[in-house]
Amino acid sequence: MTTMPGAGAGTVPGRVSLVPLRDLLTMGPVGIVGNLLIFAALGFLAPMRFAAPASVPRILALGAGCSVLVETAQYVLRLDRVSSVDDVLVNAAGAVLAALASRRWWCTTAEAPSDQRRPALAPAG
Repeated sequence: MTTMPGAGAGTVPGRVSLVPLRDLLTMGPVGIVGNLLIFAALGFLAPMRFAAPASVPRILALGAGCSVLVETAQYVLRLDRVSSVDDVLVNAAGAVLAALASRRWWCTTAEAPSDQRRPALAPAG
């Protein structure tokens, strides 16, 4: 989805928009929702699976870093897409919002001391 080429892919030079919030007004609701969802799964699941990103600032940094990689790939591959700071901001915000939605599951596991044994679940039935 993020590397879908435009009509002039390979023939037009890469375009970059480094002014924050300029492209956000032209994205439209579908573009904004799409960008929010790109790294939502990463933000939702990464803190539950790995202890290192189990904080909101770390998820923000992870989402922004991954988004910068995607935008750089779009520019380098000359896909006739605009590499924009707004895309990075909205993608990272989507990762953070999804992480906040799953916080109740990863916050307790991130704060539990690792040297204590967790109680085993009782078998059902």
